[in-house]
Amino acid sequence: MIPLIDTHQHLIYRDQISYTWTKDIPPLTEPNFTLEDYKKLTANLGVGSTIFMETGVDDDDYKKETRFVKTLLDNSDNNMTGMIASIRPEEDEGFESWLNETLEMGVVGYRRILHAMPDDTSENSTFRRNVNKIGEVGKTFDICFLPNQLGIAKELAKACENTSLILNHCGIPSIAANEIDPWRENIKELSKASNVTCKLSGLMAYCAPGTSSYETITPYVEHVLKCFGPNRIVWGSDWPLVDLGKGLEEWIRVTRKILDKLSHDEAEAIANGTAQKIYKVIL
Repeated sequence: MIPLIDTHQHLIYRDQISYTWTKDIPPLTEPNFTLEDYKKLTANLGVGSTIFMETGVDDDDYKKETRFVKTLLDNSDNNMTGMIASIRPEEDEGFESWLNETLEMGVVGYRRILHAMPDDTSENSTFRRNVNKIGEVGKTFDICFLPNQLGIAKELAKACENTSLILNHCGIPSIAANEIDPWRENIKELSKASNVTCKLSGLMAYCAPGTSSYETITPYVEHVLKCFGPNRIVWGSDWPLVDLGKGLEEWIRVTRKILDKLSHDEAEAIANGTAQKIYKVIL
């Protein structure tokens, strides 16, 4: 079994941090989704290590989340190989001080959720200048865009050529609506930007309720494989949002089915090799 590096592990600790965005999402209204919960769910499923992904916490808490997760990361028993922290490139005030603090923490990359922000957020010169600073210190920047925003993502990639950008959730295709266009063409165009990597994650959550399956997501998976190739694809669980599908165990089973159709080298690249290269982590 090829070990997986989960590059998109969320955690929810409501006694520590506020997550207002979860209140109207039934699978996520449970009190907590902790590291111990994750470890129980993935026992014997071949997850070699994880990279924590910032969880879109309330604005006042994003630094608090990073500092708290650092305490989990410091415990080698937790099998965490890295952390992706939340950051605000659109603001010069405080940007460099937070960048420096998180670099001292040893974060492997950063994310700013963009699909819930105005389109022009990433078009601002301040935003692009600061994303370039992230690349200058050798760190990655994860991006979230909707299908109709992928043109904006491509312009960001052009403006930040020295920064490695990771497109979350394959660009959030509208699977529930059975729509593949304009996502298909926009993904093809975005893949021409050599500094963009695609994250194979989130797809099960975008299926209509009760329909998440290997067969449902296959057209989307095949397209990103064709456009990006295994050496520019990383894998992520998107736990606990994967519970909007049929859960983490099913997603790992579907992932294994996807990998089984590839050569060993291709499967290993998606499972862990590309993540090690892009995020500079070890399995």
